[in-house]
Amino acid sequence: MKSFFKRLKNDKVGLVGCIGILLVVILGILAPSIAPYKPEQMFTEHIMEGPSGKFIFGTDEFGRDIFSRIVYGAKVSLQVGVIAVGIGSIGGLVFGLIAGYFQGVVDQVIMRVMDVLFAFPDILLALTIVAVLGPSLTNTMIAIGIVFMPVFTRIVRGSVISVKENEYITNAVAIGVSPFAIIFRHITPNIMAPFIVQITLGLSGAILTEAALSFLGLGVQPPNPSWGVMLNASRTYMEFAPWTILFPAGAIVFTIFCFNLFGDSLRDILDPQLK
Repeated sequence: MKSFFKRLKNDKVGLVGCIGILLVVILGILAPSIAPYKPEQMFTEHIMEGPSGKFIFGTDEFGRDIFSRIVYGAKVSLQVGVIAVGIGSIGGLVFGLIAGYFQGVVDQVIMRVMDVLFAFPDILLALTIVAVLGPSLTNTMIAIGIVFMPVFTRIVRGSVISVKENEYITNAVAIGVSPFAIIFRHITPNIMAPFIVQITLGLSGAILTEAALSFLGLGVQPPNPSWGVMLNASRTYMEFAPWTILFPAGAIVFTIFCFNLFGDSLRDILDPQLK
């Protein structure tokens, strides 16, 4: 950990991404304390008012403070990102470990199922799942988790096949160590680097997918604050009230940009060949 933080400190790009992520996390956790108003609070005398001292990001078509809704929307986006990627990463880790270690018929069955999921574009697969389950925050997280599961499965499977050829695995098999002990004690710790990097990159993809589903009306439902919902509501007024769409879009771009910066740097930091 000491080496990790030292390398991160020296990586200016990764440090910028990390600071940006921490800022979004702080906004999401401390939303009730940071936001000047409740996200659903309406000021009917200030409808479609531009940025000012009272409303630093302006107001929307119902007179709600856009800044407050963006701050509360950060909480929703992070919640969806963490839970959805958690579902996808845990499922991918389990299936990838089983497929990579046992191979044979088990590997073929698991990977063919993943290939079927891979055949669908991410947003189309997520739309299909949400349409079947029904639009809600919970179903959105489940859909995004399923969409990202094949990526984690392939990464874990490839890493397991590579690590499995090492001598310490062969020796463990020779002395009779059980397969599950080998998988969780000897293989899993040695495949964490690419897995952790993919989790970081997956968070940005999950946030973007949630925004897209909410924009299409199949994710977070109004009046709940969500960046995608805000984009959908503001598209009608974007020509004469551009602040209603610029700030939510900026929040999405900023968050995804920071996650991608940190993910790229994390890949370099955890690469043993660059140490």
